[in-house]
Amino acid sequence: MWYDEIGLLKPAVIKENGYRYYTYQQSYLLEIILMLRELGVSIPEIRGFLENRTVMSLKKLFAEKISAIEETIRHLQAVQKTMEKKHQDMDILSNLDLSEIQIVERAEPRYLGIVDVSQAKSMEEEMDLAVAGAKKYHLHRLYDTSYGSMLSIENMNKGNFNSYTALYLELPEQERDKALHVQPAGKYLRAFCKGDGEQLAIRYREIMAYAEERGITFYDFSYEQGLNEIVLDSLDNYITLIEIPVKF
Repeated sequence: MWYDEIGLLKPAVIKENGYRYYTYQQSYLLEIILMLRELGVSIPEIRGFLENRTVMSLKKLFAEKISAIEETIRHLQAVQKTMEKKHQDMDILSNLDLSEIQIVERAEPRYLGIVDVSQAKSMEEEMDLAVAGAKKYHLHRLYDTSYGSMLSIENMNKGNFNSYTALYLELPEQERDKALHVQPAGKYLRAFCKGDGEQLAIRYREIMAYAEERGITFYDFSYEQGLNEIVLDSLDNYITLIEIPVKF
């Protein structure tokens, strides 16, 4: 009835009892309309196709929708990967030993989009920059990816634990050619910290003492990531994952 009302598919006959009757050819046309609607084709697009129904026009319409579907699939795959990562984070949190410092292996590099915060900025300004960065790299929203902070080894060694170089956004596979930084694969020192910047400074000193005792050399950057922002009730309970590439 709606398609009749908007003139998209009018019945061949409307009898006195109000019943609408359609021809066999119209039933086939209805199937085409329903298929196009399922593909997300708008009513104006369908109307345009019906007014110019040719092999080439249908081929062009299909090509456009196939491209859109492929983009949706890529987005959903990226969201799935992010959700799997957050699920792993929750698993880590449920079995977390905050005192532990360990050496772990990162099997694959990460491709990162960079948001420069080398100049002092407020937390609100940094979050605005991160949101803008997400749009720049075609992420639908900030929480579609893993993100965090990068602290240079130079600043860490100097004790400038709050002098961050950049915020990072992990890029999905289809955006990796835009990466401004590649976090290397290899061995990492991994530790956790609960609390604010003051507690983070204490934890870094513990990390540096641990490394010095074992002849461990740091390189590249220290990568920080908040693990419990989704369930956070107080900054005192904020848990930061710290990962730093190491050499022996």
